[in-house]
Amino acid sequence: MSFRTVVIMKQSRLSYKNRFLVVKKDLEEKYIHLSEIDTIIVDSISVSLSSYLLKELSDNKINMIFCDEKHNPFGELKTFYSAHNSSKKIIKQMKWTKRQKDDLWEIIVKNKLSNQINVLKKAKKDEYQLIESYQLEVKSGDKSNREAHAAKVYFNALFGKKFIRHNPDSINASLNYGYAILLSTINKEIVKNGYLTQIGIHHKNEFNEFNLTCDLMEVFRPVIDHFVYFNKDREFNTEYKLDIINILNRNFNYKGKSYTLKDIIERYVKNVFDVLEGKKKYQEFIYEG
Repeated sequence: MSFRTVVIMKQSRLSYKNRFLVVKKDLEEKYIHLSEIDTIIVDSISVSLSSYLLKELSDNKINMIFCDEKHNPFGELKTFYSAHNSSKKIIKQMKWTKRQKDDLWEIIVKNKLSNQINVLKKAKKDEYQLIESYQLEVKSGDKSNREAHAAKVYFNALFGKKFIRHNPDSINASLNYGYAILLSTINKEIVKNGYLTQIGIHHKNEFNEFNLTCDLMEVFRPVIDHFVYFNKDREFNTEYKLDIINILNRNFNYKGKSYTLKDIIERYVKNVFDVLEGKKKYQEFIYEG
């Protein structure tokens, strides 16, 4: 099982040789076997790489994230067809009924709110009680938009009433960086299972390539929120970004066992597809901090 996240932060050349990623900087070369690599993050615009390496990374289902000159993720390597029966899976995806999607979205929202409640409890914020009341009001499809109401209460409780999501500040930069890492990780699992990231169960924005990913990442957002809250006074620098990336390698509980967050995401995404195909019941991920 792949386990390593490789971060490239300096001017270098990436290439492929005999099942190894080769990282060449000046006269120094480092070799990492592809079987060990789960994700490569290219955090420099001074990195060159070979097209053959990209092909091998794609064949081996290795996630690759690219960062811009401000060191923020802006894109990723994503294969067109990652499962042998992707056509069959996509046909099934197109046939998911509104009732199926609405009922699943209700469960996901309740799961997300449970995790937000736990984060607020860890932060000793009494606003968790209000979110508990919102959670009881969530219905199929969340037609009353309890998720959005909870989000306003939740972020104001954590970061203050003057906090506005997407403002250009260090807290938002940290949240966005963590969410981008989650997005890319979940994209990989969706494609690996043969489905399209564009067709969601709740998100339907025609300009969003990752509607389904945005649906499935909701329950994991509080993991990033919690980390950022307890590190909100830190400078958003290289060391901080590496700590955010490393959250994927931390162990949490899922279905009564301890797994890394990367492994939980893999199991969770597979479970959601099994739910939509009527094979299994939803297995919630409860973040306990």
